[in-house]
Amino acid sequence: MKAKERNDLIVSWLTISVAFAMLIGRGFLNIVAFVVAFPISAIVVGTGFIAHEMAHRQMAKRFGAHAEYRAWQIGLIFALISALFGFIFAAPGAVYIFGNITRKQNGIISLAGPATNVVIAIGFLILEWFQFNSWTNVLGMLGFQINMFLALFNMLPIGPLDGKKVFVWDPRIWALFFVPLAVAYLIGII
Repeated sequence: MKAKERNDLIVSWLTISVAFAMLIGRGFLNIVAFVVAFPISAIVVGTGFIAHEMAHRQMAKRFGAHAEYRAWQIGLIFALISALFGFIFAAPGAVYIFGNITRKQNGIISLAGPATNVVIAIGFLILEWFQFNSWTNVLGMLGFQINMFLALFNMLPIGPLDGKKVFVWDPRIWALFFVPLAVAYLIGII
């Protein structure tokens, strides 16, 4: 991994960790709540975000393409601003793919990130299920919710999001992945 890519990942991870900590801690001005929320956010968001982007990157490389993560400054700023208003619009950057890939390969590459978030969410749910202590319960619950949210958000079939690329490749596969996430969100599981 090149220094630029590593630095972009770190800056993006820290920025969206701050944004989610602001949301979890009910604002930036409540310093105590923010200080408590930040390490939890850094763990659950960091795990989900970095694994999501690396899943895209590795799948693209598996198809013989060159792939690198690049931060998107406007997306990072918007994540912080949106957190001030009680929601997160997390588009901190993307893995840019260079090379010839098919529509199907692009769909599979795009699906790899949200699928990784679902797997991570299940891991956090298992952590919460074992109820080791109150800290791991909070970590597990928030890890589950945030990673499922990241999967759902990224699967929206709009703009540059993963969902649009999956939908263009195969609307049936998109629906098989998106609909259960949307239903879980609507009934309050996420």
